[in-house]
Order: sequence, then structure tokens, then C-alpha cells
Amino acid sequence: MVTVKAKMRMSTIQEATGTIYYQLTRWDEIKWIPTDMKFLPRQWDDEKGCVRLQGNNLDPVLQQVQDKIDADMETLGGIVRMLESGGVFSLEEVARRFRAMARNTTLLTYFGQQIVYLKAREKFGTARNYQRTLNSFSCFLQGRDIPLDACTESLIVAYDDWLSLRNVVRNTRSFYMRILRAVYNKAVKQGLVRQGLPFLEVYTGVDFTRKRAMDETYLVRLIHLDLENRPSLRLARDAFLFSYYMRGMSFVDIAYLKKTDVSQETITYVRKKTGQRLSIHMEPCMKDIIQRYSRLTPESPYVFPFVTNDEAEQAFAQYQNSLGRFNRLLKRLGKIIGLSKPLSSYMARHTWANSAREHNIPLPVISAGMGHSSEKTTRIYLASLENSVIDKANRLLLASLGQ
Repeated sequence: MVTVKAKMRMSTIQEATGTIYYQLTRWDEIKWIPTDMKFLPRQWDDEKGCVRLQGNNLDPVLQQVQDKIDADMETLGGIVRMLESGGVFSLEEVARRFRAMARNTTLLTYFGQQIVYLKAREKFGTARNYQRTLNSFSCFLQGRDIPLDACTESLIVAYDDWLSLRNVVRNTRSFYMRILRAVYNKAVKQGLVRQGLPFLEVYTGVDFTRKRAMDETYLVRLIHLDLENRPSLRLARDAFLFSYYMRGMSFVDIAYLKKTDVSQETITYVRKKTGQRLSIHMEPCMKDIIQRYSRLTPESPYVFPFVTNDEAEQAFAQYQNSLGRFNRLLKRLGKIIGLSKPLSSYMARHTWANSAREHNIPLPVISAGMGHSSEKTTRIYLASLENSVIDKANRLLLASLGQ
């Protein structure tokens, strides 16, 4: 008698997403079938082998994932019943037939499943980028779905040419290609299609863009602006400066920064983009800004008044609205201080890196300070580089502004 269960393999990192797998058991024999579905631990009920209810309801996105799990359980059960009626069989045979049936999944359908899984993991920004790519690629295919193995080099080159004819800039074309490649490689990893290397002839790099840093002179002007009677502009200014003080902290991480992330000595947070944990020494200029907005968020778990909703998708919508408003206000501030180019949320991060370089801070320290964990140089130095070195570098930059 074969039993089939859906289970989660927990991550070794606390509160990180775990991976769903299907477990086949017969007497003392066990076979695992991995999936690419991931959940936060609080979203999964391992005892029942299903997505956890939130109150009496199931989130619509999580419901889609649960429907997929239910369909897979039914498929596995059907394979087992068929094989049991024919005599002796192995659990590997069950898994092989299941993978063979999964290989019939089409490219756009599989792409859509990845978007559902990303939303289930509350990766709404990445899901939005995947959806944009899917919309573009689906338009190229004129809405026709194709088998996964039809994703060939000639098709990808044709898609790149199609984008080029529509005057899509190279960085955007590369952006679409990298997402397509990520989805394709997931399918390869799952054994749904053989690796055909279809992206070799298209550009998947990142071109250098115009300089986004500004001179420290303008930072000093921002600091000394009198915005006492202009609270919206003051919040935008303070959030921008806080980003700079925090070694180029992204606006998404500022918006989601929780009061529990802040102590008397340090601010510790996990970067939304990379999942890397950063710990930064609390400087007086940071503390001043945090205290300024504590009276506006007495009941909120967040430090700043950008996000107030507890529900993940609605909170993300609030973040998006706040980001748009933040950048609009920054443009106004840029004009006030006489900046010749638009002031944007990205500029704080680029300015910190540029200022650090101008103060002769070593590149490994700059990279580590910004949380560039994907860079090989950073990986080499992170093992021996202590936070105190990075904090000393940050203190040097803040001192140059009189902070």
C-alpha cells in the first residue's frame, strides 16, 4: 500500500521559505518528488499537508497553489492505483510517470504557475516583473501556448528581434530575457525539459546607465532645508537621507522596516531584493529621524508611515503607491536644491557608493556595506570583514556631512 503526502522541507534559515515536496511511502521504502513550490513556514500546515487557513478563509493566491497540490495528489494517486492493478512496481516508477505527465505542461502555463508561486511567497515585486515579461512574450506568441521544448534558440532570437523592431531598449530586452531564462532553467531543473541553451545568442547583461550619484554639496543642502511647515516634503527628504545614512538602504526596505528591527545600538534588517541580513550601527542622525516619526506610527509595527496594512498584498500596494509619491516629492526637492537632474530614490544608494569611493574606502568595504552578496569580490572579503569596519566607514561619510 503506497501513501502519498505533501510535505515541506524547512529552510535552515529561520523564517525563510521552505520547499514543498511529495513523499511516497511503502513499508520502509520512501521516495521524494521535489517541486518548485515554496511557502513561508506560517503559511503551511505540515500536519495536514496543506496550505494553512488564515482565519476561516484561504488567500486566493494560496488557493491556486493548493489547487495545484490537490491536482498533483490526485494524479499521483491515479498512477499508484493503475500500477497496483498491474502487479509489482517501484516507487521510482511512480515518480517517473508523474514527471512524464508533468512534461506535458506548456510554456505559458508553466510561466503563469511561477507567478502564482511567487505571490504565494509574498514576492510581489518579482511576480509583477514576471507578469510583465509573460505579457510581452505572450503578445509575441499572439496568445498561442507552446510546449516547453519549443523554447529554442531560434524562437528566443526571433523574440529579441521582435522586441527590437518595437524600439524596446537593450536593457529592457535583457531584463525580459533573464526572466525567461530563469523560468526555463526551473523547468530544466524539474526535469520537465532538456537543457537546450536557447539564450546563448541574445544579450542578457546590463548596460551602464547614466550616472545616478550626486555631489555631497547637494546632500548638505537637503539636510539644511527648512521644511517644518511642509510635512510631505520633509518625510520624503528624511527618508532619502535615512537611505544614505543606512549605506544606501532601498526604499522598499525603509518602507517595511519594523520597530523590532531597531535597537539602541543597531538596525538589523533583511534586504527584500537578496534576502541578505544587514546589521548597521545606530548613528545619532538615524536615531533623530526614527524618533521624529514614532509619534505618527504609535499603533503600527513599522518605523515609517509608508505601509500600514497587515495583509501582504495590500501592504505591497501601499508600498507601490508610497514609492510613486516619494519619487514625485523627490523631484520637487531636487529642484529646490538646484539639482540639474531628477532626484530619485535610487540616487541615495548610488551617492553613498560614489562618496565612499571618493573618500578612498576600499571596494570590498563598499560592496559589503551595500549588501552586494552576489558579487564574487564581496564573497571573498565578507568572511573576514567585520561589521565594525563597515560601520567605521559609514561614520566617516556621515562626519563629512556634519552628522
